[in-house]
Amino acid sequence: MHEIEFVQDLAEIMLTSGLITLLFHRLKQPVVLGYILAGIMIGPHTSFTPLVSNIKIIKIFAELGVIFLIFSLGLEFSLRNLNKVGISAFTAAVIEIIAMVLIGYEIGHMFHWSDINALFLGAMIAISSTTITVKAINELGLQKKDFVQLIFGILIIEDILAIAILVLLSGIATSDSVHTMDIVFTLGKLLLFLIASFVIGLLTVPRIISYVAKYNSHEMLLISVLGLCFGFCLLVVHFGYSIVLGAFVIGAIIAESNEVQVIEKLIEPLRDMFSAIFFVAIGLLLNPADLLTYWFPIIIITVAVIIGKVISCSFGTFITGEDGRTSLQVGMGLAQIGEFSFIIAALGISLKITGDFLYPIAVCVSALTTISTPYLIRVSNPLATKIKNIMPSRVAETFNIYTAWLQSIQNNDSKLRRTLRKNLYRIVINLAFIIIIFLSSARLAESNFLVNWGISNEKIFKTVMWGGALIIALPFLIVVYQKIKKISVELADFGVKENSLGGLTTPARKAISEVIPALSMLIIMLFISALSASILPPSELLIFVFIIAAILILFLWRFFVNLHARLQGILQDSMGKEK
Repeated sequence: MHEIEFVQDLAEIMLTSGLITLLFHRLKQPVVLGYILAGIMIGPHTSFTPLVSNIKIIKIFAELGVIFLIFSLGLEFSLRNLNKVGISAFTAAVIEIIAMVLIGYEIGHMFHWSDINALFLGAMIAISSTTITVKAINELGLQKKDFVQLIFGILIIEDILAIAILVLLSGIATSDSVHTMDIVFTLGKLLLFLIASFVIGLLTVPRIISYVAKYNSHEMLLISVLGLCFGFCLLVVHFGYSIVLGAFVIGAIIAESNEVQVIEKLIEPLRDMFSAIFFVAIGLLLNPADLLTYWFPIIIITVAVIIGKVISCSFGTFITGEDGRTSLQVGMGLAQIGEFSFIIAALGISLKITGDFLYPIAVCVSALTTISTPYLIRVSNPLATKIKNIMPSRVAETFNIYTAWLQSIQNNDSKLRRTLRKNLYRIVINLAFIIIIFLSSARLAESNFLVNWGISNEKIFKTVMWGGALIIALPFLIVVYQKIKKISVELADFGVKENSLGGLTTPARKAISEVIPALSMLIIMLFISALSASILPPSELLIFVFIIAAILILFLWRFFVNLHARLQGILQDSMGKEK
């Protein structure tokens, strides 16, 4: 009997959704609104006899919709694309999110909501909708415009930061308060987890997928990808993070495989079906009476979203060197909220720490801003022309000078700048690997792994754990030293001009190029020692560990360098494939 009810519910959802979305497509409106409307029509709050009888099962399918939706975002994300979006997209996204979180937080307090409700409201209105924005741009035929490429870059950054926001909310919401140190600590753990996941994932997952793809079976490939997706999600939950984070990360890792285009086509039907159920479930849970009750907050928040996003995105884009017209077009193209707002609102309800009123508010604000998005994009260009015509000439000239000056700096890519940027990037990446190695060793020590092998002496235990971590980290430490050395040489040549000190020019350059790497490595080792203090050996044994490490470096320097080069080659092969 339950099976018949489930099939009946699914049939009613799909039939109603199909008819409504067909109508919305004919009216050139976003189909997301059609799904939500379909859920309202067949939901328990509007029908005299509710058509859907088992909402609990529908919620489970809606959770699958979230997983597939975020997994698909991960598949569309690429680590190469992150490097291409540039400082403009990153700056605009960060400024927008910070500004909107603060605006939402203040609006929540204005309505005398609790800190948690106000925080969730700020998070809900912070992230623009990738689905709605992309659909509106495609319908207007603006895909080739320069400002659209910048919008896509901002959306990539927002998607990443949205995952971080979801993790933060999950981590701090249960305490019913917001503490700065909790946020910093949570972000630090999240960053290390992400780095470890990407490193291990890029070394293994693309090769697994390539192996499976050799059998030329779409069925086998799809099942393997789904196994990796749900398996990694389970692992992420085990570490205390959300399923959403796991879906995005494994999707981004799989995106670096050669078969990503085939995988996207295989996943697309599943994503469309389950994401449709997700949006229908939003409508099922939406009580129109709540919209009448909270009409005033809905209007205030809608206006705040449109004005706040237009100003913050335009400002963030302009200060990085884009012209006023492009900046305004970017801001007006991102003035909406969507799928992440629903996910954040649903998270608060599932954790039972936010009021139920946030959900209908998020849905209604999203609907209103979704309807306005195509019109805002359409009028952005003529509005920019009108603003230019009424702007005082001195103000316009000042803005033009600022833009031209900043673009000239960005285009002047000197040798020193290229060297610093390239080597600093590699230093940061290798330091991240080193931190992961020592933190993993400390975590392994907590499980008393070596005690089970008969090492019960605490001093010997710590020496083995810390010394083992140091030896494993040697390839990365050597490369860090090499990169710092290159930077030091460039700084010495740049700072000490030819014959500026007469006969002391060469010794001065040599001193700078030697002192900076030595001090830097000393600071790094002190930092590592503090980070891994729980397994740091006593001083006499620590000296012994350093002597062993020095001997290994002396005789195996080339081996460690070649080993690092092979690992780097594997990562570059995984990340550098064109989709």
